[in-house]
Amino acid sequence: MPLAAGALASLGQAPTGLWFLAFPALAWIILAVARAGGGLSAFWTGWLSGIGYFAVSLHWIVFPFFVDPLRHGWMSPFALVLMAAGLGLFWAAAAALSQRLPRPALGFAALWAGAEVLRGHVLTGFPWVLVGHIWTDSPAGQVYSLLGSYGVTVATLIAAALPAAMGRWSAVVLVPLALGAAGWTAQRLALPEPPLREAVVRLVQPNAEQYLKWAPDWAERHFRRLLDLTAGDLRLDPAYDLPARVDLVVWPETSVPYRVEPGEAIARAIAAAGRGAPVAAGIQRIEGDRGWNALAVFGAGGMVTASYDKHHLVPFGEYVPYGDLMYDLFGLRAFAAQVGAGYSAGAGPRVMDLGPRLGRVLPLICYEVVFPQDIARAPERADWMLQITNDAWFGPWAGPHQHFAQARLRAIEQGLPLVRVANTGISAVIDARGRVTGPPAPGAQEGQAPHLLALGQAGVIDAPLPGVLPPTPYVRWGETPTAILLLLGLGAGLVRRRGFASA
Repeated sequence: MPLAAGALASLGQAPTGLWFLAFPALAWIILAVARAGGGLSAFWTGWLSGIGYFAVSLHWIVFPFFVDPLRHGWMSPFALVLMAAGLGLFWAAAAALSQRLPRPALGFAALWAGAEVLRGHVLTGFPWVLVGHIWTDSPAGQVYSLLGSYGVTVATLIAAALPAAMGRWSAVVLVPLALGAAGWTAQRLALPEPPLREAVVRLVQPNAEQYLKWAPDWAERHFRRLLDLTAGDLRLDPAYDLPARVDLVVWPETSVPYRVEPGEAIARAIAAAGRGAPVAAGIQRIEGDRGWNALAVFGAGGMVTASYDKHHLVPFGEYVPYGDLMYDLFGLRAFAAQVGAGYSAGAGPRVMDLGPRLGRVLPLICYEVVFPQDIARAPERADWMLQITNDAWFGPWAGPHQHFAQARLRAIEQGLPLVRVANTGISAVIDARGRVTGPPAPGAQEGQAPHLLALGQAGVIDAPLPGVLPPTPYVRWGETPTAILLLLGLGAGLVRRRGFASA
């Protein structure tokens, strides 16, 4: 039963988004742990629940191993089992510790929430499919602007513990809480729209399949596709009533399959395709025997006018701990790196000033978008965020949708629009409330509402940059409410009150 409950709770994550099933499943897990009757029983209940949750929600982790199946395919089942079991240990430890508290239901909720926050930070962090992400597409979706994803995770688990801790009296708290969250969302969505910036951005999605991406013949074909899509006619919808010009072209992560140096032939070809607009492209920047996963903005003559090196790298995907030693001893190298044993890390978050029309942009490469703590470390508040990514690694379904949902969460938290350009999808312009903007993309099927380029589709989107909202409560308060909620939940677990259920 715990395995099934964990699997059911995972259905609250994208792409299914069944929050109305996930929340009762979380409440059942808390009740089962509270009634476990001992640390060992609670440990197993928490661990099996975590295994079910992570095995289903992170099943896409097998796909990177099938890019080169003869070499890595055998590792895929071990990767899924080890990841699900390893992450499940966070839940198991919280469950076992909760048995030492007077009120294990509330105590487990607080400890579980703390474990979720912890896994977002420990060993470089992995805050993917946090429990609090289940509300992204719910009527309470704007609560992230109040508490952020960590704070919403804590609030979700404390709320899920109330039926076990208070019995039928839990409705006295849960109903007003739900109405308040829905009311905050409705009020925020009803606010006037900030004016659009005059700048128009072209998103270019080449749809280069990962197993063909670096093959010489296909690399040339994909590069030519990028140039042709970049140089095409403007497709801005007339309803926007903006000048017919492109101010910035964006290519996805590691989209340039060649070594590129400023001012040389390839750089000049990229700049020429922009027809006067700068081109922000994902490249591999190389100096000597070191390489960086980078974004470079190519201007006139192929010169680089701004650049950013990815600083939060994917363990084993972009670097291997003790990489040089592991490569020398075992030939072990990072999956995605095309330079040596892995990429080097950049200096940290930075904001690039792209001029008066485009404003200041915070660049994010691939899964950097899933770390709210990294965005908070930016040296100044940007006007918008730019994520370039290659989600071809994540398979054809859940992985890319979960990544896209987390990009939308960052927009809600920050009150900033976000432009997302992916190699194989999903590419879109997201407004400061986390919504995809604009009419259907060119070539979209009938009934497809969002102005986005879906998975497996090659094409472009031309769209104006959405306006920025004032700093959200989450931006102003940071993680202080998260810490307060954790302390309140833990304190409630330590104090037994009369009149409610003993759990």
